[in-house]
Amino acid sequence: MKTILITGASSGIGAATALLYAQNGFTVFAGGRNQQRLNELSVQHENITTFSCDLTNKENIKNITIAFPPLDILLLNAGGCEYIDDAVNFDGDLFARVITDNLISIGYCLDVWLKLIKPNGQLAITSSCASFLPLPRAEAYGASKAALNYLAKTLAIDLTPQKINVSVINPGFVETQLTNKNTFSMPCIITSDSAAQYIFKGLSRKKTEINFPKRFTYSLKLLALLPFFIWKSLANKMVKGQ
Repeated sequence: MKTILITGASSGIGAATALLYAQNGFTVFAGGRNQQRLNELSVQHENITTFSCDLTNKENIKNITIAFPPLDILLLNAGGCEYIDDAVNFDGDLFARVITDNLISIGYCLDVWLKLIKPNGQLAITSSCASFLPLPRAEAYGASKAALNYLAKTLAIDLTPQKINVSVINPGFVETQLTNKNTFSMPCIITSDSAAQYIFKGLSRKKTEINFPKRFTYSLKLLALLPFFIWKSLANKMVKGQ
């Protein structure tokens, strides 16, 4: 039986992906901060073992690691989203919080868990299609996700001798507790279950980049090819039209 460790599994994409892997015969270690939701997840399938962990605390990660066997897949999925609503009065504390939750925590996880991955195993990092081009109010969130894309791709190069395959996952809008707070239009939004299917299929094929939904992510990649001054004008018009 293959083994996968998934962070950010209290709800949303992480919970749906944990359940899908369990249903496909994997031993699943599913981590998150919300113990109540983790308990609800663990009773859905006998293959799921849950653990509560603060990923911004490296010692906390180390303390629970003794319970884990060698891993076939390590999926670092946890993260948060907050927006900069007033760029002139830039909120440095918010920026630091988002960077810590979305980026620094990944470094701590890699520090402790990367060595658990078996030869020919897989590392997957959930980023976002927000990393494709600069979006309004996303100074903190977008910066953290762009850094994750760079991190994943450099690891893909440096882990080749160890035969560890690295994938970066770039979802579009997915129905989760995070996106439920958004007050703007979310084109091509999909369910967490659909997102889990994309991830499962992409990792099964050992794809370097897993982008979904296709129509939305392709559109953003095309827009990213525009000269920045054109995209800047379009983005400003979008903000004024809200």
